[in-house]
Amino acid sequence: MTYKCLVVDDEELARELIVDHLSKLDEFELVAACASAIEARTLLKQKKIDLIFLDIEMPVLKGTDFFKHLLHPPKVIFTTAYRDYAVEGFELNAVDYLLKPITFDRFFKAIDKFLHQQLPPAPPAINASSSSVVKEPYIFIRKDRKQVKLFLHEVIYIESLKDYIQIHEADQKHVVKYSLASFIALLDHRFLRVHRSYVINVDKVTAYTKHDVELGPIEIPIGENYKQATQEYFQA
Repeated sequence: MTYKCLVVDDEELARELIVDHLSKLDEFELVAACASAIEARTLLKQKKIDLIFLDIEMPVLKGTDFFKHLLHPPKVIFTTAYRDYAVEGFELNAVDYLLKPITFDRFFKAIDKFLHQQLPPAPPAINASSSSVVKEPYIFIRKDRKQVKLFLHEVIYIESLKDYIQIHEADQKHVVKYSLASFIALLDHRFLRVHRSYVINVDKVTAYTKHDVELGPIEIPIGENYKQATQEYFQA
């Protein structure tokens, strides 16, 4: 799927930077880059836009004032040189809020948030009494410019690698750009954080001590700050 984007900023260099960042992503199509909210308003009446990159501090009409009066607003990522507008931006249910100058790494994180919001929720498991088929919960992860289905029961553990995580399954690994904290929010009750760098699937645990958890032949350390919560979980 391709998402249609609109860039709105009165500064030419700022517009060009976002346009350049967008050009690196195959899933996104730039429809137009506008120098004012007035120009953007006209275009939004003519074309369907999925995502708008909207500068806040612009002459004549501020980006936030413009956005709050749209009848059918697209998703928005606000851009600005001023931190003071962060609260106002998020009150308008913005996907993200980017401070200029916008690096590609920070831009990519905002894009990732947008893509997560487009994912359909995992369907609930079907009760065995009403059907003989139980659907295993899954999520989609963005990998190699694709959305790849990941069945949660196949995940053994997840390891943090700074700005990336490595998802370990029995027969393969996935390295994807997430923070461990943001990825945990996508998981269900079977996953437990036992270390600042590790989350485990408790269904795969074969033994544990005060210091580590065994997932078959794999030993995962229990972090000092996670010992009490981990012990309480297994002893409940």
